[in-house]
Amino acid sequence: MTVVGPFGLSVRDQALEADVQAGLTAVEEGLLEATKSEVPFITEAAQHLVRAGGKRFRPLLVMLSAQFGDPYAPGVVPSAVVVELTHLATLYHDDVMDEAAVRRGVASANTRWGNSVAVLTGDFLFARASHILADLGPEAVRVQAEAFERLVTGQILETAGPQDGRDPVDHYLDVLGGKTGSLVAVSCRFGAMMSGADETVVDVLTQYGERLGVAFQLADDVLDIASDSHESGKTPGTDLREGIATLPVLRLRERAARLGLAEDLALCELLDSDLTDDARHAEALRLLRAHPALEQARRDTVRFAEEARAALAPLQECDAKAALEQLCDAVVHRAG
Repeated sequence: MTVVGPFGLSVRDQALEADVQAGLTAVEEGLLEATKSEVPFITEAAQHLVRAGGKRFRPLLVMLSAQFGDPYAPGVVPSAVVVELTHLATLYHDDVMDEAAVRRGVASANTRWGNSVAVLTGDFLFARASHILADLGPEAVRVQAEAFERLVTGQILETAGPQDGRDPVDHYLDVLGGKTGSLVAVSCRFGAMMSGADETVVDVLTQYGERLGVAFQLADDVLDIASDSHESGKTPGTDLREGIATLPVLRLRERAARLGLAEDLALCELLDSDLTDDARHAEALRLLRAHPALEQARRDTVRFAEEARAALAPLQECDAKAALEQLCDAVVHRAG
């Protein structure tokens, strides 16, 4: 039994482990090649987050999903490079929108070079992803375009907020389905599709990826409150400081409206205040870390991870399926 990647994924089959490791190594080489430019400054900015590392969660899903067909098919590695480039591009843009100072344990691109360079670097990565995608065929282009539309729609819905009468938690879960679930689903879809897997298998893995993606982001929401910067690689409470209500905050507000407890209402009032003040921000983090709303968010994470696991039921038992099931456990473990 060997371990693959930062998730501590245990792989029982040596051939599977070798395939996944070889694939991820090829993806890393592909990312460095795709982020090169004739302009040295663009190369430096484009490779900033590539070289900072990262979980490579989406490429890992491509490699595991490809095991249900031919994992050596020529489109598998390029499609993994496409989804990771797309993900990286969104990080550049997200950090500008969130005014984040740290990403993956290093200064964010917007902190280092300013917002304009960060946005344009993200655009550069989208362009390079599209260039690779064009060689993978019109169906791949269509799948990626639909996912990208969902991703942007999710971001817009987050910015606009829920419409009057809409449950804020339901709205937020829809946002996550677009912002995160869509690209994770495409990772699974590309891996299966490029490997020539049966269409029913492609559909099963796509559904799995959608649910796992939401669970993954919910785990990040919990980590943003519960972890220190060493664990998460970014400044804790970034969303709090920017006034972005992630699931722990939404669960708090839901509880405050339902029970009307003085301590809940006081914490809501604190969260609605100016959290750019370091003392207020630290106090809000301290109180949220001890609040039942954080545990409720953990339970929500577990629910989506279990839904992802259940989606795999139609697939035949094999080491790749077992590895995908273990990823559900790994996501839950991240949330504590």
